[in-house]
Formats: sequence, C-alpha cells, structure tokens
Amino acid sequence: MSNRIHSALPAFALAAALGSALAIAAAPTVAAEKGAAQEKCFGVALAGKNDCAAGPGTTCAGTAKTDHQANAWKHVPAGTCTRTASKTSPTGFGQLAAFKAKPAKAD
Repeated sequence: MSNRIHSALPAFALAAALGSALAIAAAPTVAAEKGAAQEKCFGVALAGKNDCAAGPGTTCAGTAKTDHQANAWKHVPAGTCTRTASKTSPTGFGQLAAFKAKPAKAD
C-alpha cells in the first residue's frame, strides 16, 4: 500500500465521524420542523443526555450529572411525558415541570 492511502484513511475516518455527529445533532431539529409536537419532560433524561436546563452548576444540553435528574429535561413526543418512567419522580413517571426528587431506596 502506498503512503497516500495510509494518510487518507485517518482523514476519511475523521470526516465520517464529524458527518455522523452533525447528522445526529440535526435530528431533533428535523423532527420539530416536520411538525412533530414535542414537550419538555423532567426526570427522564440519562446522565449527560438531557436537552437543556440541568440546574445549578450545569450549562445546558448534555450536562445532567445523574440519570433521571429532577431538574433536567428531555424533549419527548407530546403526551408521552407522564407515561415515561422516572426513578426519581414522586409518581414514578416524567413530569412537565422540575420537581424535588424522592429519596433513593437503600438496596
């Protein structure tokens, strides 16, 4: 194999990774543009997977420190939030507003 092929492989891999990242980042925007109704659902995002508003000490998207953080939200299809499981919610399901997390059960 020539040196030209060896040097092209890392560049191709980087371009593919960046393209994938941009496509994933654009996905929520595409869904919203198609008219899919969304709502903010608190307590359902996994650590680092929230859409925004992860409370004090965090900045925005991807900054939730724990799974099901009570003050972090994720966009979900409208009407599904209060049927989505949340381990920290007093009801056991996502909430339409930030809430005080219930105490963790001792194992």
